[in-house]
Order: sequence, then structure tokens, then C-alpha cells
Amino acid sequence: MPDMSASANLAMTHVATLAKELDENKVTPGVLGFLVFAALAVGVWALMKSMNRHMGRVNFEEEPEPEPSAAAKSATSKPAGGSA
Repeated sequence: MPDMSASANLAMTHVATLAKELDENKVTPGVLGFLVFAALAVGVWALMKSMNRHMGRVNFEEEPEPEPSAAAKSATSKPAGGSA
């Protein structure tokens, strides 16, 4: 198996020179960050549009509560005990 330390050393020297060129006070997300942000924005827009469409289909009219029947009212007003 060949010795990888020479190639690793060469790679580290190239990375180190690239790191020296970066301004530590000025770091930006770059093109990849913009593309990820744009994809998230398009996804949120699509979800909001879909939600708006689905909310438009919902029927918000409530049905009136059914009134209790006369038989149910009379049964609840009688005493439960029996003989009087």
C-alpha cells in the first residue's frame, strides 16, 4: 500500500494557501447558499398557495344544534324515585 502522507501533506498545503486568501471578516454564503434559500422560498410559496386553495374548499357553515325533543324534556323533569 503506498504511503499517503506525501499526498496528504500536499493537499494540506493547497488548502492552507486557500484559507489564507479568505478574508476572515467577510464570509458570505455564496451561490450554494442563495440556491438553497431560493429553493426554500419557492417551496414555502407553493405550500402557501396549496393551503389557500384547500382552505377555500372548506365549508365553515355550522349546523344548528338540534333541539331536544319533548319526550326527552319530560323524562328529565320527572322524579326518578317512583311512588308518591
